[in-house]
Amino acid sequence: MKKIEALIDAFESKGVDGVLISELRNVRYLSGFTGSSACLLITRRERLFFTDFRYQEQAEKETSGFEIHIEKEERPKLIVKQAKEMGIGILGFETTASYAFYRELLKKGFRLKGLTNLVEDMRKVKDAAELLLLQRAIERAEQAFLRTKPHIRKGATEIQIAGRLEDNLRKTGCASLPFDIIVASGPNSSMPHAKPVNRVMDAGDLVVVDWGGEAGGYFSDMTRTVLINGRNVGKKKAIYDTVLRANLRAIECVKPGIHARAIDKAARDLIKAAGYGDFFGHGTGHGVGLDVHEQPRISRLGRDHVRTGMVFTIEPGIYLPGLGGVRIEDMVSVTGSGCSVLTALPKGLEIIH
Repeated sequence: MKKIEALIDAFESKGVDGVLISELRNVRYLSGFTGSSACLLITRRERLFFTDFRYQEQAEKETSGFEIHIEKEERPKLIVKQAKEMGIGILGFETTASYAFYRELLKKGFRLKGLTNLVEDMRKVKDAAELLLLQRAIERAEQAFLRTKPHIRKGATEIQIAGRLEDNLRKTGCASLPFDIIVASGPNSSMPHAKPVNRVMDAGDLVVVDWGGEAGGYFSDMTRTVLINGRNVGKKKAIYDTVLRANLRAIECVKPGIHARAIDKAARDLIKAAGYGDFFGHGTGHGVGLDVHEQPRISRLGRDHVRTGMVFTIEPGIYLPGLGGVRIEDMVSVTGSGCSVLTALPKGLEIIH
């Protein structure tokens, strides 16, 4: 397995003889296991998979290339016992592990070394199979939105739309949702992560819908904003146009080698020049995969140079308290010469009558 080989290649630079993988998303990434309790112990020669009796059959079906151990004693004790038998001098562990788990390992007198983002850095670049699942997750989300959109109108409530959209996501085949759906209308839309409430949508409302789909454990994430026709919508149209131009400009910047901060700056500078710099406070994007928010970060704090195969969102926004907000979010994959926009829903302002 190329993923395991890449992990092992990092042992020397990290100063470890083996690694313990306990973060479940990373366990899934490396082994294919989808259950809720497992960890991996990997050396240059051995690959051990630990789980409990509940998942014995599932582990046998979903994993290959691993020696499966069904736990009959406490996990830390079993891991230390196996690691010593394998001759591991220094064991690398993920710093996302719970402190209690770390303490239990430490009690056994083992030499430990914390590793940050070891597998997460590998997950930044998607292979062809991952891209197919991401595209399927996007298509399911888009189908669900198109089925829901006719119900977004004056008189509907935010929570009704969110419930209908969730139901449609399930109907398109999503086994789970990446996050709680956001439907925010009118003054609520100026809060980037507002929760749907029983507010009745009214004429002149901006309505922000942020949702995602799932396929094979991989997620999608997108946002569209619509405007319910009414009086005094001129400024709302203007901020929508600004956000759309920022979205397009950032996408145009995406290519291998560019720094994540430069993509963020492209969107941020356009919004600032339009006079709304103080009303765009979050990052321009983030990676999407087995987690809906993962590396790379497309923000002022981003640390990555973009590489071919990375998949992330582009989601600038403007949020004006008392008036409303606009966010337009797409997913892109980095190609050899630029990027491909994976999301296909139209982005022009849709005014609902």
